[in-house]
Amino acid sequence: MSLQVDPPEPPELNEIDPNEYDDADIVGETDYKRAELEAFLHDGAWNEAFGQWARESDMDEDVFEIVVDLNLVERFDFFWDSFAERVGYHAPGIPADWKERDIHSGLDSWGTVSSINAGLTELGQVVCDVLKDDYIDWETEYEPPEDLPEFD
Repeated sequence: MSLQVDPPEPPELNEIDPNEYDDADIVGETDYKRAELEAFLHDGAWNEAFGQWARESDMDEDVFEIVVDLNLVERFDFFWDSFAERVGYHAPGIPADWKERDIHSGLDSWGTVSSINAGLTELGQVVCDVLKDDYIDWETEYEPPEDLPEFD
């Protein structure tokens, strides 16, 4: 299946500490390099990743329209995790209480909600992979402590 939509604008990355997200855990002090990542997104990484994701996505155009209506793409966050030498991300999603909150008239089943949440998670991972593989060439900034034990 393939999603036939134009890529939305890349997200503007925020200044939230990634450790505040339930789905991220960053060890140690780090420079999240959001300005650099945001520049890469605007320089083509976003469109490249979105195109890859859309070609394989199970999401259809009607469901993607809900994503657009709810401004979910704008709520993505990407950040550099220097300890793990990876791009981390936080994908937005539809909350579990979507029915009670009457978030969108197009949300009519758990299947639709699940499709959106899974699809956005997959998009986030594709963006991270494209950034890491094709755009980032940073050297490791992490230096282990000098007092680590030696093993024979």
